[in-house]
Amino acid sequence: MRTLKYAILGLINREPMTGYDITREFNSNNLANFWYAKHSQVYPELSRMTEEGLITCQIVIQGEKLEKKLYSITEKGRDELTAWLMADDPLPPTPKDVFRLRIYFSDFMTPDELQGHLLDQLEKHRIKHRYLCDTMEEHHHNIAPPLGTKECGDYMVLRGAIMRETSYIEWLHECEKLLQK
Repeated sequence: MRTLKYAILGLINREPMTGYDITREFNSNNLANFWYAKHSQVYPELSRMTEEGLITCQIVIQGEKLEKKLYSITEKGRDELTAWLMADDPLPPTPKDVFRLRIYFSDFMTPDELQGHLLDQLEKHRIKHRYLCDTMEEHHHNIAPPLGTKECGDYMVLRGAIMRETSYIEWLHECEKLLQK
């Protein structure tokens, strides 16, 4: 399944966008908290989607000479997006976590090396947690927006990211306690 296709369809369904706008959404918006794509992935996908009739492309002039391609969703694209949104997929495999793999093989580390890894990860996850909490405060003032709005979806995903980081931090503290015994 080409999940990137559906992420792009969702973005374009909200409003027509350029490839640059789409790539920016993947890298600088709440979307980046759970999904990302590079421009080298986005542009080939836009070409495939245009060929499949899921989106259309209109050349618009910006300034005097600069041409930009503005992508819009077609009825076929909207139908495919709706079908994907309503699908009941099985639970995906557990995501890979390199740090947890290292912990799995921590019997090859000294206690000091293990503690160093734990403290390093703890600091990284605290920084990420703080960033997510600040983003929540800045964009939503810790108040859930009305259902059915773009902001509500963003809020729910951001809330999930905060909970994920909170849980990871709690797990790291548990690992520290084990190390101190």
